[in-house]
Amino acid sequence: MQLINEDDLIKKLKSNKHRDKAFNKLLDLYQERLYWHIRKLVLTHENANDVLQNTFLRIHKSLPKFKQQSSLHTWMYRIAYNESLRFLEQNKKKNHTSLEDVNNRYLDNLVADVFFDGKDIQIKLQDILSKLPDKQRQIFQMKYYDNLKFHEMAHILGIKEGTLKSSYYATARHIEKNMLFIELLTKTGV
Repeated sequence: MQLINEDDLIKKLKSNKHRDKAFNKLLDLYQERLYWHIRKLVLTHENANDVLQNTFLRIHKSLPKFKQQSSLHTWMYRIAYNESLRFLEQNKKKNHTSLEDVNNRYLDNLVADVFFDGKDIQIKLQDILSKLPDKQRQIFQMKYYDNLKFHEMAHILGIKEGTLKSSYYATARHIEKNMLFIELLTKTGV
C-alpha cells in the first residue's frame, strides 16, 4: 500500500471540488483490505461484496461528519465491522439461523470457495477459528490477518485495550494448543 498524506486526503474528501477524485483514491487504497476484513466476518465472496458496497456507501455518506478522532483507516474499519454485524444480524433474522449453525457451515463454505487456496494447516486453523466465540475470532483475525494495532482494534470493537490484549493472547494460546493437538493426532494416526 502506498503512503498517503491522510490529512490532505480527508480535506479533499470533504471538499465539493475534489470529493469524487479523492473518493476514487480512497477506494483504490482501501477496497481490498476492507474486503478481506469483511470477508472474514461474513464468510462468502458474494456477501463480502454486498457488505463492502454498503460500507463504502456509508463511508461516502458519513465523510462530512468525520471528526478525525481516529485515523481514517480505523474509522473505515469500524464502519466495515458494523456493516458486517448488521448484515449477519439481518441474515440471522431472515433465515432463523443460529450462530452455531453458521459456524458449522463456515469451514465447508471456505473450502468450497473458488477463492480459497488453503493448505492443510490453513484448513485446520480455520476449523479451530470457526469453533471460537464470535468476539474471540474477530479479535484474533483483526490482529493475525489484518495486522491491526491493539489500540485500533479497541476503537473498532469498542473494547478496552487491556481486555482486548488478554483475549487475543488467550485465543492465540488456545489455537496453538489445538494446532499441536491436531498435529499429534495426525502423526499418531488417531
